[in-house]
Amino acid sequence: MQVGTADSVPGELVTGWLDVTDLPTGTPERLPVLIAEGTEDGPTLWVTASIHGNEVTGLAAAQDLMTDELPEEIAGTVVCLPNLNPAGLRRNTRTSYYDDEDPNRYFPDSDAESTRPPSVQQLIDERVYDEFAESADALVDLHTAHVGSVPFLIRDRVLYGEQRTENEAHELAGELERLCEAFGMPVVNEYAAEEYTEQNLQRSTAGAALNNAGIPAFTAELGGHDVVEEDVRAAAVTGLRNVMCELGMLAGEPTPDAVGYDAPVDFSVKRCVGPHTETPGIVRHRKEAGDVVSEGDVIADVVTPHGEPKATVEAEHDGYVLGRMHGVAAYENDPLASLAVRDDGDLVVPRDDD
Repeated sequence: MQVGTADSVPGELVTGWLDVTDLPTGTPERLPVLIAEGTEDGPTLWVTASIHGNEVTGLAAAQDLMTDELPEEIAGTVVCLPNLNPAGLRRNTRTSYYDDEDPNRYFPDSDAESTRPPSVQQLIDERVYDEFAESADALVDLHTAHVGSVPFLIRDRVLYGEQRTENEAHELAGELERLCEAFGMPVVNEYAAEEYTEQNLQRSTAGAALNNAGIPAFTAELGGHDVVEEDVRAAAVTGLRNVMCELGMLAGEPTPDAVGYDAPVDFSVKRCVGPHTETPGIVRHRKEAGDVVSEGDVIADVVTPHGEPKATVEAEHDGYVLGRMHGVAAYENDPLASLAVRDDGDLVVPRDDD
């Protein structure tokens, strides 16, 4: 297998670069590539990370997965791109300087239409997509989440319609479920279908792999951003090896309990940004990441610059806190936290579901 200048060799770990665009300064923008190919045939797992430049625990976990010994252990191939956004990494920011929008919203979508030519970030994402769509049997995309976030996995809903039948979507959702369970971190379902496409999440790395290319793919949110959280990094490496066990690439059974993170509730949950505050002011949180909440529980107080109470903000659903939003200064309708809330929705839905 060849990705960019990395040309795999059975039983070896090889490295190289994938050129994705040319810079005005005369040099190419290059993504690092590592390929571990076993001596026996098997599936191809892609591991991508750090498309948001300051989400560095995923970068470290991807690097540490790819050891010199890995090719001797596996049947099949692991392709790893540990940094999808070198421009963001250079300045330790979420976005690149080619385009200050979210770089994880430009992967191909069969329904996407535009009268304008693609931006450089869209071209980069399309070139990465072409590489994994050609060879991946599964994909795990590594991220980090909000301030002080607990680790969790995002499982996208599988859409059906022009791309696949409902039966095909259920089969794909089943493959995705067993990979998420094998990884071993709490699973949080993605937004309902209408909000999912409204936020262009079908054009994220994992969303495009799953819902456009039909590859079982999920996102691992590995704690907070900006610094490597070493305990979460180590757990992520274990989780990735669990996925390889589930795929039959590594001998033995997955050990999800070894990852060390359990969901604090026993019901199915989905991502929820909120609650929001109607009152601007200084936010004083009452709940921390991992805390279980019930509808009506106070999440935070809003106070004046002098510290005088202005309002309380309550949870609108049962669930638990994933993490807090950055900063304490809040404007009208700002979200204060990210929650995992009770989810009774279907995991397989029509693309145009309202």
